[in-house]
Amino acid sequence: MSTVATPPGSGTRPSRGPLTDLLTGGGRARRLTWLLLGVLLLVSVVRVVSGQDALTSSSTIAAALLLAVPIGLAALGGLFAERAGVVNIGLDGMMVLGTWGAGFAGYQWGWGAAVVGGLLFGAIGGLLHAVATVTFGVDHVVSGVAINILAGGLVRFLSELLYSDNPAGGGVTQSPPVKGDPPTFSVPVLSSGPDLLGSLENRHWFLVSDLAGVLRGLTSGVGLLTLIAVLLVPASYLLLWRTAFGLRLRSCGENPAAADSLGVPVYRLKYIAVVTSGALAGLGGVFLVFIAGIYREGQVNGRGFIGLAALIFGNWRPGGLAAGAALFGFTDALQLRSRSAVVALFLLVALLLAAVAVLQARRGRLLPAGIAAVVAVAALVGFLTVDELPPGLVSFTPHLTTLLVLSLASQRLRMPKADGLVYRRGEH
Repeated sequence: MSTVATPPGSGTRPSRGPLTDLLTGGGRARRLTWLLLGVLLLVSVVRVVSGQDALTSSSTIAAALLLAVPIGLAALGGLFAERAGVVNIGLDGMMVLGTWGAGFAGYQWGWGAAVVGGLLFGAIGGLLHAVATVTFGVDHVVSGVAINILAGGLVRFLSELLYSDNPAGGGVTQSPPVKGDPPTFSVPVLSSGPDLLGSLENRHWFLVSDLAGVLRGLTSGVGLLTLIAVLLVPASYLLLWRTAFGLRLRSCGENPAAADSLGVPVYRLKYIAVVTSGALAGLGGVFLVFIAGIYREGQVNGRGFIGLAALIFGNWRPGGLAAGAALFGFTDALQLRSRSAVVALFLLVALLLAAVAVLQARRGRLLPAGIAAVVAVAALVGFLTVDELPPGLVSFTPHLTTLLVLSLASQRLRMPKADGLVYRRGEH
């Protein structure tokens, strides 16, 4: 047997560890940095042209972070379920269960119990979905819709049962206030001492003030649970793409029959994934309770479905869904801060679609390029002619954003191959 010598410097480069691969592997961090700078530059241009300083103000960014977390957690929950091959349309209902569990436990035992209650109730919703889809083979969409309907009726029943003598005076549609607030912190250097970032933000300089506003919003008064939720994104990537457990779980969503033949416990992993999915969605409901300070009926307001849209927009990847959640959180925060600032989004959309039209035309895709160009012109006309949108349309901005980004992202999506398929051992 001959031995082939490997020249120096050739061959496979040794692994530098999962964390290093996550941050620097394949130039991913460099591309992400340039992308973020490009987005900030574009938003800065829109702010200067429109005169709407709320676009990058620290208050808007802080609110966007707070509002993006529940959507991101719902999307992260959907990631675990769908990577294991189970479509989770019931994310919204699991968030509803999480809000009620957090509100009930929080007003009796404090914010720590609220977290546990939200996780537990969300996990129960995930368990119901797992029993229906994995054990009994119910269609995943039917089961998810049923959980959404069941959750709304169940929390109303529990509220009527336990909140009939609500001391807060809100009746059965809300809980008494949660006891205590989760701890917050500010990043040292950036937020301590003289308010340098605040001074730079108030000068409204091009790009510099925008960067200061973003940094100030992301580093001042950040909740401990918000930080944990943000860290769950890279932690999920490391778990699903850098561990044997993650490989086995993802194999259940790609080819469960092959995974089963290799000894992978497919049913058990599907259960783990769907229950984890429900717990994460429930944790998203916990954040909604903390934002309001109470449980209020209807406060989820479809955010579970927006989380599902963020998951699809992110192509079933943690980084992509985080970007989608940030986008939806930003539009939600902007419409709460300033109705006139929402009009500036027309200019942002016009510039983005103009770039899409140019790229599509260069690739020879004339029809998509033409559609993007027409919509870009319409958005530009809207920016130039509309001073302020009606309140009803402004509140619908996050949902319009959902439709827009899904239409733009639909050409590059690649869902897990066995996602949504009912698996039965020996039938494949």
